[in-house]
Amino acid sequence: MQAIVCHEFTGPATLRLEEVPEPRPGPGQVRVRVRACGVNFADSLITRGQYQKQPAPPFTPGFEVSGEVMELGAGVGGFAIGDRVIAMTPHGGYAEQVIADFERCVPMPAAMSWEHGAAFPVVFGTSHLALWHRARLRAGETLVVHGASGGVGLTAVAIGKQLGATVIATANGPGKLQVASAHGADHLIDSSHEDLRTRIRELTDGRGADVVYDPVGGELFNASLRSIAFEGRILIIGFAGGAVPQIPANHLLVKNVDVIGVNWPAYAELNPQVMTESFQTLMQWYLDGAIKPNVSATYPLAQAVEALNQVVTRKSTGKIVIMMA
Repeated sequence: MQAIVCHEFTGPATLRLEEVPEPRPGPGQVRVRVRACGVNFADSLITRGQYQKQPAPPFTPGFEVSGEVMELGAGVGGFAIGDRVIAMTPHGGYAEQVIADFERCVPMPAAMSWEHGAAFPVVFGTSHLALWHRARLRAGETLVVHGASGGVGLTAVAIGKQLGATVIATANGPGKLQVASAHGADHLIDSSHEDLRTRIRELTDGRGADVVYDPVGGELFNASLRSIAFEGRILIIGFAGGAVPQIPANHLLVKNVDVIGVNWPAYAELNPQVMTESFQTLMQWYLDGAIKPNVSATYPLAQAVEALNQVVTRKSTGKIVIMMA
């Protein structure tokens, strides 16, 4: 079978398409024929040796796939060969087949396409768990979403609206802001030239934002800290901008601000009940037509490096998916 293989921690550029042996499931695992694989910014981190749980080379990146069960390991219950599934994997998704723990697989509705299945878990799971569980976002509150046209950003806009918030979207340029607007954002701020602190305070009548969803970091975080409301909450999703903020604790004290880290994959191991409840809510919203992944582009497996580069350079809007032949 074919897979994209990382042999050294030098980033996406040195990933190679190779023939590799078919994997075999161990106890509690399933072998999945991959139909589609979601592309995430974290895929670049794992190829640089910078991810939270780092496999040793050689390995294949890829955290989320949709496909069909090919083989069951010992002790697997609730699945049969041929079942359509969405699987979350520690790595391995950029391949024609992957091994996944059966507890990290969920049945995939017949009404859901392969593209949507692969684009669903990481971005929607991260945003829903962050806003609903970690930030406790309430109807009527104001939510600022940075990087609002990206994979996680668009889902945060949609979920914020679903939870009843007023959503302020920030993005770099009018084209990206138009995408955020189409997904329900109430107000738009062009971060390439507008002053975020001033505009957020104008849009909230001087009060500031109740919740900030930040997958970017850097100067956007600093602007968020200066425009957050009393008892506001800032969600740390990631650092796509490259700079990890250093937080002045005195600013948190003055306004009673919460800065909240969000490591979505950790819930699968440390609090799976919360992840399960979140996923059940999201799947019902999808079946009701309330949310839908925005797949902006698909690539064949042979062009996986190009697909990942589109995400890393923040040229993409929405979600990019790798489709298997």
